[in-house]
Amino acid sequence: MQRILSMSLLIATTALAVEPDFQSQHLAVSLASVTPAFSFFSVDSLGQGKVQQNPALLPTNAALPGLKKTDAFTYTLNDQPLWRVACVEKSLTVSSDFVTGAPPLVLTFNQKANHATLLGLIKPGEQRVALPCVLHLPDMGTVRISSRTPGLKLDYEARRRLQPGPFVRIEFPAASAEQKRIEYRLEVVAIHPALPGAENNALYDGFRRDFLNIFQVNPRGQMLANNASSDPVAFSVFTYAEVARAAPPLAEGLSCLDLVRMTLDRYLSGAKGYGQIGYGPGPGHMDIAGWSTPWNSLDVHPSLLIAACLYAESKPDLPWARAHYASLLAIAREMMARDHDGNGLIEYEATGNYGDRPLREKRPSNWWDTINFGHEDAYANALAYRACRQFAELARQLEHAADAKEFADKAAKLRAAYVPTFLNPATGVLAGWRSKDGQLHDYWFTFVQGVAITAGLLDDATANAVLDKLLAKMQAVGYTNFSLGLPGNLVPVKKGDYVYHETPPQVHGVPRLEDGSDGFEYYENGGATGCWAYYTIKALYQLGRVADARKIFHPMLAGYARGEFQGFGANGMSRDWRDWKGGCHGYEGLLVENYHALLAVLDDLAAKPAP
Repeated sequence: MQRILSMSLLIATTALAVEPDFQSQHLAVSLASVTPAFSFFSVDSLGQGKVQQNPALLPTNAALPGLKKTDAFTYTLNDQPLWRVACVEKSLTVSSDFVTGAPPLVLTFNQKANHATLLGLIKPGEQRVALPCVLHLPDMGTVRISSRTPGLKLDYEARRRLQPGPFVRIEFPAASAEQKRIEYRLEVVAIHPALPGAENNALYDGFRRDFLNIFQVNPRGQMLANNASSDPVAFSVFTYAEVARAAPPLAEGLSCLDLVRMTLDRYLSGAKGYGQIGYGPGPGHMDIAGWSTPWNSLDVHPSLLIAACLYAESKPDLPWARAHYASLLAIAREMMARDHDGNGLIEYEATGNYGDRPLREKRPSNWWDTINFGHEDAYANALAYRACRQFAELARQLEHAADAKEFADKAAKLRAAYVPTFLNPATGVLAGWRSKDGQLHDYWFTFVQGVAITAGLLDDATANAVLDKLLAKMQAVGYTNFSLGLPGNLVPVKKGDYVYHETPPQVHGVPRLEDGSDGFEYYENGGATGCWAYYTIKALYQLGRVADARKIFHPMLAGYARGEFQGFGANGMSRDWRDWKGGCHGYEGLLVENYHALLAVLDDLAAKPAP
């Protein structure tokens, strides 16, 4: 049975204005005086002394009778040693001796100050993370947590809709009658691919500090999510797998691919995420957005299938794939069954017709869930093509020859239909979707071009021509602030192709004007973001256009190093979406897809000429 977290451990409204009792170039900490808890906790994985920010919150429960703090890092209970913390340059040793009635040592984060997460394995229905695991503080650093005592787990909670504000809480269980002394080791580490040219180069500081930022485990869902207290999103899982396959181990016996497998296991066992029919409040009581649309998003099945294939190939873990093959085949067939007219392309049930605007009860067909993507969707079909090819190869390896041929043939048929369906002769780039009435909807989508090119749906000549047009358009409309990422679209999405919502245009980009200009640059209506910029950048590297890629990507890297893609601006909105002057217009605080583009460092450092 799941251990109930100490609900009496409420959170304060703000981080404490305290000074650390220990500080080094990597670490700064203090302990609270009233109860066993950290009152200051800051890390810098790169050892640059950036440990002034304190996202720690202090529990507000009353002092436990008999509990004393005898020095800066020691607690006793009834004069018996209880908790002791020893600090050195890059690590802490936290020790507990058994005392009857001993409370846990608590570490609570103000999520608006930092979207901390605990990365480790959790069993379904639990909120306890097995050791070893990793505590990751985006834009600050990473702490590997381990113990020589076998079987230990940390209690883990994250909520975003409880008063007085969003928090993440970790509890270190005290020693017990069965385990009379426990030691936890907390070591500051930097976990990223070891790439020649990345070390000791300030351009890649954000890459080295934040490579893990895309990974956030929601403890109530026991799966990867938008952030620790936000929605698990089924159509984003493949991006986690892409980054995980390049990541070094998190700890002994623990990898990012294990987190992907844990997440896939939850989906394959029936758990739901945003984008799936039936996703709503359930046993985990997560603080969720819900999905009341009567259809699965068109990119859900491709995402899960790509993630499964990448996991099985990269771990490698063909036994896992063999055990789940029937479920994966069912996903693949359900994906391609949505080719309702037999032309090779999958179709979404919503029309995508102009004026058939998205509603809460009828979301669009893909991740860009405020834009009227529908019917034949260029983005989702690019993912479906990739999923068919990868699943065909997995089927071949598992000796399912007929299935391998079936999906290789489906991939070929989709590819043959793709460019004739989506390439817009009026603009020279791929439209976002062709609606049921036959019309193309083209708003110069940057991510659509990148996803299609990197999937192999365009030959090199066509791909270069498309990118020539895209870059010229970017210059023509005056988008130059690449440190913010890329706009998803370069011209305004018109009113009839954007979500119906009563918020002002500056909040979610919802236009009042028919031409969409009043909503432009806000949120998904042309707002700048790191989300999905990876594929545009990768497409440029893939085609040997290194200078063009670096013109976009190197300013983004500088933005990552400054922490420009998470947190909140002076207006109270978050940095995951920006207008072209840098104003903040997001709401998540941290949206993990913003960090997918860090994967392009691998292409950057492999490219010639060297930086």
